[in-house]
Amino acid sequence: MTQPENSHQTGIETNMQISCSRGMVDWLAANNISIALTSYQTGQLFMIGRLPTGALSVHQQNFDRAMGVWADSQRIYVATAFELTRLENVLLPGQIANQQYDRMFVPRNTQATGDLDIHELGVEPNGRILFVNTLYSCLASFDLTHGFRAIWKPTFISKLAPEDRCHLNGLAMEDGKARYVTAVSRSDSVDGWRNRRGEGGLLIDLADDDRIVTEGLSMPHSPRVYNDQLYVEDSGRGYLCRVDRKTGKTEDIAFMPGFLRGLSFVGKYAIATLSEPRDGSFSGLQLDDEIAKRNADPWCGVQIIDLTNGDVVQWIRLQGPIRELFSVDTLPGVAAPYAVPYGSNDHKNFRTFTSNFELDQ
Repeated sequence: MTQPENSHQTGIETNMQISCSRGMVDWLAANNISIALTSYQTGQLFMIGRLPTGALSVHQQNFDRAMGVWADSQRIYVATAFELTRLENVLLPGQIANQQYDRMFVPRNTQATGDLDIHELGVEPNGRILFVNTLYSCLASFDLTHGFRAIWKPTFISKLAPEDRCHLNGLAMEDGKARYVTAVSRSDSVDGWRNRRGEGGLLIDLADDDRIVTEGLSMPHSPRVYNDQLYVEDSGRGYLCRVDRKTGKTEDIAFMPGFLRGLSFVGKYAIATLSEPRDGSFSGLQLDDEIAKRNADPWCGVQIIDLTNGDVVQWIRLQGPIRELFSVDTLPGVAAPYAVPYGSNDHKNFRTFTSNFELDQ
């Protein structure tokens, strides 16, 4: 079901096609969420929800090389080429913008970090932001003076250097703390992970003396703890997996025909983002063979997986100039989100305020 004529698509290229499964809008309504996802290839933040008319709402704004995204019902963080931007909802409960949007997100703060190839994000209960600093092979947070403050690195990384040695990429939070990370290999030399993509991937437990929970993965991404279970995307094979935290044994839940990056959950469902291959091929990865043996085509889009049986129950597909997505998160309790364009005249002249005194009547 293609929805371009009824969907709000600010700034989206006219030759891009967005289609969705027949029940996608009803699924969003039943689970009372909307979805935020990013594409670093085209530099966009997408917000997908449902309009009062019952149509799919697809709202997009440009963010240079948008990668990691973290969202809740009132706030969104987006990692970009050399900054991290915080957007805040400015609508009061019950307010509606443009007669259809129940959230209006306005960029309120930008932290300049320099180009660190920031991948995934986490937020601690005290508000401190953690991010995967892939270029320097570490977890980091902000610093008032410097581009970042390193707070953890793998034991096999001998020094902090802008060399993307192991391609550290994924972060799982648990109980408000960083718990698990993924890396493509144990390499401790510049760009050393690339020749170890097929089976060099590992999952590390920060809370257990940096124990390697499992290895032999293919380009793993997006570890997550949900309902006390550990999940990871074995991206080079195309599988969403469940991992036994004690033994490290992995269980395949579902195959998806694309390179997996980005994972979120609601109810009994996983929400995963898929990308098409670069240069037309997943060269050297089992994913190529998995797609071929199913006589399938690679996807760019979102697939909703029933965790009880591995079935794809709903989907959104993007076709045209956009071929790669990166991250996804859910906005609970939000029907149709909208964002003011960063750096636009609307942004420059958008003024709201609060006060600690009563205004004259």
